[in-house]
Parts: sequence; C-alpha cells; structure tokens
Amino acid sequence: MRKEKSGKPKRRLRVGVIFGGRSAEHEVSLVSASSIINSLDKEKYEIIPVGITPQGKWFSDRNILCYLQDKCFNKIKFHTVLPPDPTVGGILIWDGSSKIFKKIKLDVVFPVLHGTFGEDGTVQGLMELADLPYVGADVLASAIGMDKVVTKQLCEQNGIPVVPYVWFYSREYRKNAGTIKSFIEKKLKYPLFIKPANSGSSVGITKVHNRKELHPAILIAGRYDTKILVEESVENAREIEVSVLGNEFPRSSIPGEIISSNEFYDYDAKYVDGLSKTIIPAQLSESLIKKIQKYSLEAFKCTGCSGMARVDFLVSRSKGRLYFNEINTIPGFTMISMYPKLWEATGLSFSQLLDELIKLAIEKHKEKSRLCRNFKPKQDWYR
Repeated sequence: MRKEKSGKPKRRLRVGVIFGGRSAEHEVSLVSASSIINSLDKEKYEIIPVGITPQGKWFSDRNILCYLQDKCFNKIKFHTVLPPDPTVGGILIWDGSSKIFKKIKLDVVFPVLHGTFGEDGTVQGLMELADLPYVGADVLASAIGMDKVVTKQLCEQNGIPVVPYVWFYSREYRKNAGTIKSFIEKKLKYPLFIKPANSGSSVGITKVHNRKELHPAILIAGRYDTKILVEESVENAREIEVSVLGNEFPRSSIPGEIISSNEFYDYDAKYVDGLSKTIIPAQLSESLIKKIQKYSLEAFKCTGCSGMARVDFLVSRSKGRLYFNEINTIPGFTMISMYPKLWEATGLSFSQLLDELIKLAIEKHKEKSRLCRNFKPKQDWYR
C-alpha cells in the first residue's frame, strides 16, 4: 500500500480487467489485456483479471490470461460471475468442486472486450445493473459505435461527411438476392466494400470489384452479422486515425496514418504479417488536421461516447476529400495499437493514459449516482 501525507497506508484501487469473450476478436482482446495489465501502476492498483472463454465461461485467477492464450481450458478452475445485484459490488469466485463463494469487491471495471458481447453495450448493461464504475462508453454509445450503419446515420445528421453507402438484412438478401444486387449497383459504383454492420478488426470485410465478387462477399459478411453494410471504396485513400479522451469535455490527439501491407487494412495487415506501418504524426496540412480533430470530437459527442474512442477517417489522395469511416469505443490496446501510440505522441504515456481512463470512469459513475432513482407518489395508489 502507498502512504498518504498523514503516514497512513492508502488502499490501492481494485481494478477488474475483463478480457477474452465470445467474439471474432477474442485473441486481440487477450493481447490488449496483457498490455494493460503490465502497464497499470501496481502501487496504485490491485488488478483482478477476469477472463472469458470463447464459449462464454467466466473465470478469475492470476494465471487466467496465460490459460486463455495457450487455450489450456482444462487448467482453469476458479469459476466467476459478476452478478447484476448492486449490493454485491463485484465478482463472486468459487472452485468448480465447491459451493462456497468468495466475494471480491471492485472499485472500477476495465472491459477489454473487442467486438460482440463486450464492445456492443452488453457488458456495459451488466455494469450498470451491478452499479459498478467502468471504463469507456455507456450502453447506448457502445451499441451505436458497434453498429456502423447507425453511426453513419448519426454522423450524416450532424454534418460529418461519410462515403455513399446502403445497407440491408442478410435474411432479405436470401429471399431477394437479385433485387438487392440491382439496388446496390443502382446506388453505388464499384469497387465496393462489403461489411458486417456489427464487427471489428476488419473481420468479415471484403473488397469487391465487380458483380461476380458481390454474392460471395455478402455471404461472408452474413456469417458475422445479420445486417450488411455496402460502401463505395475511396480509391487510393489515406487511412487516418485520431484518439479521443474524456467525458463531457473530450480532447483529441494528434492524427496518425496507417500504411497497410494489404489492399486494405484487414485482420492480417493489422495483426498477423507485421508489415503494416504507422506514421505519427500524419503528414497533413494544418487546416486538415484541425478539421479531422473537429470531426472526431463531433463524432464522439453525437454518438454519446465517454471515456475513450478511436475515430477513423479516409482522405482521398486525388480529390483531397475527407470522410468519416468508423468509431471504436474499445480500441486496441496492444503495444502496436494506434490509440495509446497517438496519445503517447501527444504527451500522455501508456500508464498515464490508463490512470486518466480510470479517473474518467469513476467521475462518470459519481455523476450518474447524483441522479434520482426513486419517486414517492402522493399516495400508495398501486395497492
């Protein structure tokens, strides 16, 4: 324990770091969690790791991250639940062979769950029910940020430019494939990007150059979501990313640029081949930097984000036009991820960034705690 000025020991904040999960980005989550756990100041925080298997089972012990990384599920024995009961205030842990629960109180939760069942508002809803402070966007903002179609609609309404797009449900396509293909070609020009509306790390995304490639790409996207997004490609585009930090008064980092090793920044280019490059800061005009930062803050606010988000843009090399691409409410936190790297280049170290995110989570929870949750009517009319 640290000591206060009075000489009394100061209790460390107990941080529950949740990672893994039922998502196509399970492995990315493990790498992000490893970076966060290693970078949290051990004098300030007591870290409680909580791992979720690809099947959705929750466990917590000091080796859980290694077990998930090595897929040694048979070695895991400390089952865990996070009850929605606010009087518990944390997690319950028990040995698989025992019925005796051990309760561990948590001061704040750091969800490091990329993609579905973590970044989409589901876990955030659980935290709200449990009345626990948690890092990042709330239920609504998480769900909005996960849904690329809804995000684009909100950005359009707020004057933020987006590329031409259409969307439909995969079930509609199965019933009327020809009609939908004709609709796409009437509204948009090849090449196109076919995407699951709710997914991340470019999983399920295909670049399509003609009608022959269209059908297989829609089927691939349909494996990952019931809602399909189709966008016009911005050819020879520069991929620019900005990190945003804050609650009601957010600030943006300097922008960075991604130089993808593949035709577009897909999963392999992000994590596997190690050949993609980043340029920080991005070589842009001062006016374009200000415009990108302005739009990043506007996107953060209009989607209702809090805590953190990475906002991605496309810049046309030929016409110089700027387009909002997407917002990530739980961006990657690996050592090569742009979100922490951009803040480091802006003057905030990895550990300082984590301190700030935890502080923002507690501030947001305190602000919500001020709200009235009860109402006493003039008389007990319901009896």
